[in-house]
Amino acid sequence: MDARPTTAVIGGGTMGAGIAHVLLAAGSPVVLVEADAARVDASRQAVEASLDGAARRGKLPEGVGRDDLLERLTMSTAVDELPGDTALVVEAVPERVDIKQTVLGGAARACPEAVLASNTSSLSIGAIAADLPGDRVIGMHFFNPVPAQKLVELVVHPGTSEATTTATREWVEALGKTAIVVNDAPGFATSRLGLTVGLEAIRMVEEGVASPEDIDTGMQLGYRWPMGPLRLTDVVGLDVRLAIAEHLTRELGPRFTPPQLLRDKVERGELGQKSGRGFYDWS
Repeated sequence: MDARPTTAVIGGGTMGAGIAHVLLAAGSPVVLVEADAARVDASRQAVEASLDGAARRGKLPEGVGRDDLLERLTMSTAVDELPGDTALVVEAVPERVDIKQTVLGGAARACPEAVLASNTSSLSIGAIAADLPGDRVIGMHFFNPVPAQKLVELVVHPGTSEATTTATREWVEALGKTAIVVNDAPGFATSRLGLTVGLEAIRMVEEGVASPEDIDTGMQLGYRWPMGPLRLTDVVGLDVRLAIAEHLTRELGPRFTPPQLLRDKVERGELGQKSGRGFYDWS
């Protein structure tokens, strides 16, 4: 497997570990930055577990073992210590513009030639790019679970250069995935459409129209969805869906108002797969 340029992933949670996995599998050395020193080992273990799962399913590159890929992984707690020749930086930190600006600002200073990509699912790329080298900033929206999902939504703001868009599309192709390009707008394309169906499905449960299982089965068999909207909500995280809904309500109006059932479940800590319970029991 030919080595590719060095890449960096900022944020060692579920999405960050998945993004690190696919970059490693594509032949790139990866620096995974987890600012919380207490979580560094857990972040590395998440990458290891993801690669182990791929190995069991026969999804690693031919002739390459899990340990071979892990030799390319470096853990760090400091964005400002990223290698200067890093070609691609992907942030996967919490959905707050200020946090994303801070980590990408540090990456911009440390890596003067790198594409600066945000994995945000709904925040404005233009807002994130403010006070950064905006021509290098682009949205690179991966989907969960990253190794299995084939789509990457590239989001361009008015300052994104053509060179940045082209380079990022080439990275997506190197990962064996397919890119779509959308302009910077609230919710982009996929989050807005996916959330619309998800919120309506929650309202249907709230109103007693049908059970989560029957709603999901209807969408799977009737519309060929690989996963129903309520199970998908559990996988994404009810707290994440709520945050996106609140953001789009502010940006686009009341049609994205979160159902009370969604608020109640988040308040009770029923966040979906990651908490063991959402619309389904994951325990």
